[in-house]
Amino acid sequence: MSLQAKLYQMGAKFATVTTNCFHYWRPVTTLPCLMWAESGEENSFNANNHKVEQNIVGTCDFYTKTEFDPLIDSIQEALDEMGVTWTLNSVQYEEETNMIHYEWNWGVCVYGDVPSEEVSHDGEVPGGTGD
Repeated sequence: MSLQAKLYQMGAKFATVTTNCFHYWRPVTTLPCLMWAESGEENSFNANNHKVEQNIVGTCDFYTKTEFDPLIDSIQEALDEMGVTWTLNSVQYEEETNMIHYEWNWGVCVYGDVPSEEVSHDGEVPGGTGD
């Protein structure tokens, strides 16, 4: 699967958790909301001057004012269903905004070179606009 196809798949899955789902940034403070982003590459594997495995890492941030919000379990189930590795990195109460902020780190391996034609969408990443 290509990198773009995997990111598209992840955005679509995150968007099933909440309609307030955004890629890279959070334009509104309607709660609850989920923001996710890839941040780079780690521990990838090259052989014979060729990328064999590309490991992409990123974060998923969830903001809520609801203590014990059931969407927390939904996010973790979505991460499992995506086939990514993940850890719950932090949970914080933010006094300035009165929000509870959960942050997950995730990683996914994209194998080899796959033609970009595999991505069959209009170029918009689900979970990128909050729609």
